[in-house]
Amino acid sequence: MIDKAERALICADPELGAGNVIHRLKAYGRPLDEPVLETDGTWQAPDGDRPTTLTLGRLHEIVETYAGWYTARGVRPRDPVAIHSSSSTEYAVNFLALTALGAIPSFVNGNLPPEIAREYVLRQGVVGALTDEEHRDVFAGLGFHGTAAQVRPADRESLPWGYPYRHHATDPIIISHSSGTTGMPKGVPHTHQTLIHAQVHRLRISSGTDMRRVLVALPGAHNAAVAALLYCLLLRTTIKLLSSRRGVDVLDAIEDFAPTTVLGFAGTFGEMAGQDLSSRDLSSVEAWFNTGDAAHEAHIRALVAHGSHQEIGRDRRRRRVAGSVFVDGLGSSEAGYSIFHNRHTPDTAAFSRCVGKPISFAEAAVLAEDGTPLAAGQIGRLGLRSPTLTPGYWNDSLTFHRLRLGGYWLTGDLAYRDEQGNFYHLDRAPDAIRTAGGIVFSTRTEELLLRELPGVDDCTVVGVAPEGVRADWDGDGVADAYALIQVADGGAVAAMTDDALTALVNATLGAAGQPPVRRALRMDADDVAKGATGKVLKRVMRDRFARLIADGGLAAQDSERRAP
Repeated sequence: MIDKAERALICADPELGAGNVIHRLKAYGRPLDEPVLETDGTWQAPDGDRPTTLTLGRLHEIVETYAGWYTARGVRPRDPVAIHSSSSTEYAVNFLALTALGAIPSFVNGNLPPEIAREYVLRQGVVGALTDEEHRDVFAGLGFHGTAAQVRPADRESLPWGYPYRHHATDPIIISHSSGTTGMPKGVPHTHQTLIHAQVHRLRISSGTDMRRVLVALPGAHNAAVAALLYCLLLRTTIKLLSSRRGVDVLDAIEDFAPTTVLGFAGTFGEMAGQDLSSRDLSSVEAWFNTGDAAHEAHIRALVAHGSHQEIGRDRRRRRVAGSVFVDGLGSSEAGYSIFHNRHTPDTAAFSRCVGKPISFAEAAVLAEDGTPLAAGQIGRLGLRSPTLTPGYWNDSLTFHRLRLGGYWLTGDLAYRDEQGNFYHLDRAPDAIRTAGGIVFSTRTEELLLRELPGVDDCTVVGVAPEGVRADWDGDGVADAYALIQVADGGAVAAMTDDALTALVNATLGAAGQPPVRRALRMDADDVAKGATGKVLKRVMRDRFARLIADGGLAAQDSERRAP
């Protein structure tokens, strides 16, 4: 890891930006034989090898080879190029290569349905695409089109004059997309400046001692994964990019790689918490870092019970204590970084969907419908101001400006703050459910049930309204709320009928002063619709459940479950 002198050099570097990090490492005198990146075996280098470790020198060679391949196909500065792959390392290499040309990688998550991926990319105005074999037909006929297998060592000879490109702070250096939970994903660009701001801020304020070995289990196509890569390269730490976000795969990787920090989304941490962690070796982990949606208390508590971390005692000496740290971050593709950080240990009590205070360089507010900041305790729309914020949606300024209110960018979340300035996340605005008994905030309801019912592994709360009726935060109709429960094998909850489960759930909600649901029903994990980034698609679940009710399938399921 870097020493104080190099840290100061990086933080004072006026040339540094998200588009030139590996080139600035050379300027800092980093040795070319120093290992900088570990892969998971899903990526093949241009020479046909599948390296597990890349040194700075070899990474430069590979980046130059990819850059030469693109140059030979006419790619120039400010050209968007689509990348569609299942390998996180593929995205990392292409990001470094295209930004070295001044071009703009447009990342497409490998799990995105082909028809949506193609329509999304057509909106970007890309000049061509590079994919893996699995996705090669998705962009057929769209400008130049090649696969990673076509990049060969000889392509390095085609580098353009003036390589690498010199960026301005406002130059776009990536287009990643939103999760698409409300429909077609939105193209979210970031610039040379917006994607590096938080990383330099972190270098200034943190020693990063728990970042000695970092496992990145974020989607490789997400700008959060790119930001993590850039930070670890600057921090001079060992980083491994994992292409799978499945909980069991991440647990396997932890046992193999022995990371000190694991980065992921809440869905991945939830899957991990649902496994038998007592049979796993998680002793190396000092910190878990969550970004995107805030994580659930039950999942956080399951993870921080393992590993260890350092604390500074009253005598100012460091000591290692049992249990890891979970840094719960609330952010988004648009925000460019987790604007809220809430630090949890095994002794933490600040839950109830508390996401903490905004990071020092950002500002947050809970807004009324006219953009007026609300007082403490009042529920409204969460708005952000930050130097890390995207400059706007790619080729869709109308949507971006519709999400601005009172000088803030609206995250789409509902929240409130307390008198101490801590913010509490309640739900996504489209997922809140207006019922006859009051507003059911689906995420808050899920949080409560997971915390209070030990036999519940996970749950999803959705609302079903009559056709033509809108009953979310922006609607004025009424819907029925349903709690779809994933139960652990064995135990009292698993043996309950749906009627008994509904009674238990509503008794739990009533004791907490929350509105009841119409029914609580068991659901298998495989039946939960998830998007490309692993988020639950409540929009899809609502539609699917509404069809089930309309077709009489719900009544049939009830009869089967009640039968002896």
